[in-house]
Amino acid sequence: MIKPPVVVLSIAGSDNSAGAGIQADLKSITALGGYGLTAVTCVVAEIPGRVDAIQAVRASIVADQVRLSFDAFPVAAVKTGMLYSTAIIRRTVDTLLAARTARGPRPALVVDPVMVASSGDLLLKRDAVAAYRKYLIPIATLVTPNLDELAILAQCKISDVDSMIRAGERLVEEYGTAFLLKGGHLRGNVALDVLVAPGGLQAEYSTPVVKGVDPHGTGCTYSAAIATCLAQGDGLREAVGRAKHFITAAIRQRHRFSKSSVLNHDPDLTGGDPVKRRG
Repeated sequence: MIKPPVVVLSIAGSDNSAGAGIQADLKSITALGGYGLTAVTCVVAEIPGRVDAIQAVRASIVADQVRLSFDAFPVAAVKTGMLYSTAIIRRTVDTLLAARTARGPRPALVVDPVMVASSGDLLLKRDAVAAYRKYLIPIATLVTPNLDELAILAQCKISDVDSMIRAGERLVEEYGTAFLLKGGHLRGNVALDVLVAPGGLQAEYSTPVVKGVDPHGTGCTYSAAIATCLAQGDGLREAVGRAKHFITAAIRQRHRFSKSSVLNHDPDLTGGDPVKRRG
C-alpha cells in the first residue's frame, strides 16, 4: 500500500483568480507532496491588483468545515489565511483547540495574518485585529506577517531591517510564539526574511530580489509551503528554508498572461539562486 501524504488544512478565503487564497494554498501543498484540505472563510471577487467584493461565510459553517476535516483526516498542520471577522476568528480558534485536544499531538499552526491586499484593499474588519492578538496568535506555531501587517500588529512604523527585527522581537516576547518577518517590500537588492522565536532563536534567509513582480499570493503561497514542510517533519528553521526556496522559484518562474502575471505553483526546484541562511 502506498503511504498517504501528510495532510494540511488551509482555513482561508477563496480567490477566483487562483493566485492567492485557498487555491494557491492547495496548489502549493500538492506541489510539495502534501494533501490539502480547505475550510472556506470568504468568497472574494479579485484579480491581481484589484479586489471588487468580499462575501463572508457564516462563522458556524467555517467551524463545521474545520471540525469535519479533523474528524475524517489526520491533520498534521493547519494554515490560516484570510479570516475577515472577529466571529470567524473566535469560532475557528475554539474549533481548532477542541480538535487539537481530542486528536493527541497538536498539529503545527501557521498564521498568515491576512489584513491588506497587495492592491491596498482592506481584507478584514477593523475590529478583527484585536481578535488576532487575543485569540489566534497566542496558539500559533509561527506567524508570517508582511511589513504592513507587522506594523499593524506591533503598532509601530517599519522602515528598515533593524526596525523590522525590533518589532518582531517585541511580538515574540509578548506572545511567546515565533514570527517570520518578511522583508521583501523593503528597498534593496536582497529579499531578506528573519525568523525570530522564543529563547533567542533567530535565523535569516536571503535571495536576490526579483524586480517588477506583482506580489499577489506570495504570502499565501509561502505560509502554505511552510505548513506543509512542518507537517512533513521539518524543524522550524528547515521548514522556512525549504519554503523560501519554493516561493522564490514560484516568483522567478511566474506565468505571464496578457493582463496578469501570477505565481507558478508547481515550479522546477532544481535550479535558481540558492537560499542563503544564517542562524
